[in-house]
Amino acid sequence: MRAGGREGIDKALTKMNKPATIRKAALGIGLLALALGAASLRAQVTDWGQEQAGPIRDVTPQLIKRVQITQNLNHQIPLNLPFRDSTGKSVTLGDYFGKRPAILAMVYYRCKMLCPEEMDGIVGALMMVKFDPGKDFNVIFVSIDPTETPKLAASEKALYLKRYGRPWTADGWHFLTGPQSSIDALAKATGFGYTRVPGPDGKMTQFAHASSVELLTPSGKLAQYYLGVEYSPRDIQLGLVEASNGQIGSVVDDILTYCYRYNPLLNRHDLLIARIVQAGCLLTMLILGTYMIVNFRRDVRNGRLQAARKSANG
Repeated sequence: MRAGGREGIDKALTKMNKPATIRKAALGIGLLALALGAASLRAQVTDWGQEQAGPIRDVTPQLIKRVQITQNLNHQIPLNLPFRDSTGKSVTLGDYFGKRPAILAMVYYRCKMLCPEEMDGIVGALMMVKFDPGKDFNVIFVSIDPTETPKLAASEKALYLKRYGRPWTADGWHFLTGPQSSIDALAKATGFGYTRVPGPDGKMTQFAHASSVELLTPSGKLAQYYLGVEYSPRDIQLGLVEASNGQIGSVVDDILTYCYRYNPLLNRHDLLIARIVQAGCLLTMLILGTYMIVNFRRDVRNGRLQAARKSANG
């Protein structure tokens, strides 16, 4: 019985040790798989030192520097620069100044990306401005490509004049082309940066440039800048009133220019709270003054009537 009992105990212990053996074997296989996986991953990635981020470049690329806009506010542009208009006639910038303000944009007519967006933005904003080109102000587009011709300028003028929808304003739209010297002189005066870049064919036929619209006084001084390709009609209208020194616009426009001020940092007109308070005080004083005058005149009239009655009864 002892021998039989011992054999039974050994069998029981053997059965009890089987799960532990299986767990140990599984654990060993798992550790082996992790080791092999870590080795393979180490072979596929770079060292820790090479995974760190590279140095931060805080230097502006040269291309970006060349296409920036420098706002030369109150700067006089050279009015004697020679160009050709859309009919091929020789003109100077001075032909479009002296009587009314102007909107100026430097573009190139063969551009298929930024320039059409900018020109569409100008036309779209002017459609909601009550002033008319040719009568109240001039619109001047100057090509930065000296190889473009008056014929190309004429086709662009016809396109955008039709889109504008006021054919009687044709004399106020000017699409100019000119020599490199005139283009460079105007770009320098307005702070317009641009540079040639290769096109799809590898030839240097395209330009990298920013998008800006300048408002100028009748004497040719830079009054305001508007950046981007979408322009606020309110800002354009107020800007034209301010640039004209009050020569165009109504009493309402004068009030609005009193309450709004052009902000050259944000390139828009901001509401001046102090001006609103001043206008409110003036309006309150006017109402009170009118009320007092009306009551004073009524009291005088009533006093005269009472005096007349007393003298009639006396």
